[in-house]
Amino acid sequence: MSDTRHDVIALGNAIVDVLSESDDAFLKAHGLPKGSMQLIDEAQATSLYADMGPGVESSGGSAANTVVGVAAMGGRSAFIGRVQNDQLGEVFTHDIRASGVSFDPPQALPGAATARCLVLVTPDAQRTMNTFLGCSGELGPDDVDPDLILGASITYLEGYLWDPEPAKAAFRKAMEVAKAGGRDVALSLSDSFCVDRHRDEFRQLVAGPVDILFANEDEIMSLYQTDDFEEAMDAVRGDAPLSILTRSEKGCVIVTPEETIMVGARVPEKLVDTTGAGDLFAAGFLHGLTTGRDLATCGRMGAIAAAEIISHYGARPESDLRALIAGV
Repeated sequence: MSDTRHDVIALGNAIVDVLSESDDAFLKAHGLPKGSMQLIDEAQATSLYADMGPGVESSGGSAANTVVGVAAMGGRSAFIGRVQNDQLGEVFTHDIRASGVSFDPPQALPGAATARCLVLVTPDAQRTMNTFLGCSGELGPDDVDPDLILGASITYLEGYLWDPEPAKAAFRKAMEVAKAGGRDVALSLSDSFCVDRHRDEFRQLVAGPVDILFANEDEIMSLYQTDDFEEAMDAVRGDAPLSILTRSEKGCVIVTPEETIMVGARVPEKLVDTTGAGDLFAAGFLHGLTTGRDLATCGRMGAIAAAEIISHYGARPESDLRALIAGV
């Protein structure tokens, strides 16, 4: 849209990831479901961090990764999230701004530290995420500037942040402002465990204010409580105007009320770490959408971005995404 300052603005957890190589035995010993995301408190974060092997710090957060990806492809993006006046808060703020994303964090409140996610990566490149939300879960409706929302073509929301009540209120405000201003709302379901916790509310969102839905195979089947992907696909067709369903190495399925588009996956030379694959897929797709590409091309752009991110550790791009998508 010509009258917008940003293509995509995202609301999400402002998190610093700590990535560490692990194995199945470590996950089993700590009772961690492989490939899942669980919320932990500060004491659990401290204990798990002490048991982990050497870690690499990398700014993350699902929606933050997505808008960083949009910026890396040449798009205009912004982020709304909370950090604390601490070392990790400074790291997150520096990193996202250096990536070209507009970020003006709300004044920090006394108390909880900046969020961190302890990511355990097994040899098969699966990641098990243990998230201490810290102050990121304190994001509230007062932190949502209506002018920022109205200044973006798409408002993108991560399902992970639906857990804390203040953040839920912030999401609802952002959606109301976006819809009233004729802007689109996009939602990522984030994780099947997250869907299990909030299924009824997510169903209401998908059938209501959400214009663009991102979900992987497990998430969409969890949303509609079925073991049949085709059944889930047909169900979401009747709810959301546009759904993008990712299936790892099988590629993605783009679903509208009128059509179904299959897009193949891009296979990296080396599969290292799947952290952020869905986030960067969404970045590529949204960048394509806001620059006028057709849906199949949007899917290919998402696949290219996802392939780049799983070829190395960390959920932020290391290659030139703008160059990778050139000519798509």
